[in-house]
Amino acid sequence: MSGDHRRTERRLKRIIDITVASVVLVLTAPVVAVAALLVLAQFGAPVFFRQERTGLHERTIRVFKLRTMSDDRDAAGDLLPDGVRCRGVGRILRRLSIDELPQMVNVLRGDLSLVGPRPLLLRYDPWYTPRERMRFAVPPGITGLAQVNGRNDLAWTDRLELDVRYVLDWSIWLDLRIIARTVGRVLGASGVAVDPSSQMLNLDEERRPTYVR
Repeated sequence: MSGDHRRTERRLKRIIDITVASVVLVLTAPVVAVAALLVLAQFGAPVFFRQERTGLHERTIRVFKLRTMSDDRDAAGDLLPDGVRCRGVGRILRRLSIDELPQMVNVLRGDLSLVGPRPLLLRYDPWYTPRERMRFAVPPGITGLAQVNGRNDLAWTDRLELDVRYVLDWSIWLDLRIIARTVGRVLGASGVAVDPSSQMLNLDEERRPTYVR
């Protein structure tokens, strides 16, 4: 594929991102407003939260989401597990992926694309292999190849390899196929884990030799 063709596809990808994100934000504004009120009623303020993730070229980005968990802590002052703190409204929002709708703002800002490797926690940065760092060659996405091929059911090695495959095989048509499959999964509320840590170790925990669960 020529460089000019690739640049044209990249521009088209950005146009699709801006168009779809704008439409989704407008159409889902009432849903987000109701969800925000329910979050406020159950968990209190703040309704939205920002979390730092690693984005394009390993730069730090701040991702917006609706809050789905309480700040409940144990007697020692440590936060309780996600599966305990995510309850009621939070579980519903996660199951329906409504909590991720504010990320359309990130798409408009250019921090995220609709499709790309999911942005992961900053503390994972030291634990990628040189090949896996290829995932940072493209903007991270709200959905991606790994998300439509098992998501949290995949081992980290397999999940990150799918991110690399996305980078190597990228095309507009691949993006469109991933978007179509994502819509099907969202409508079926499949592949969403309320507490991913109950299914798999975090990447840094899995790859740190001295980690003991």
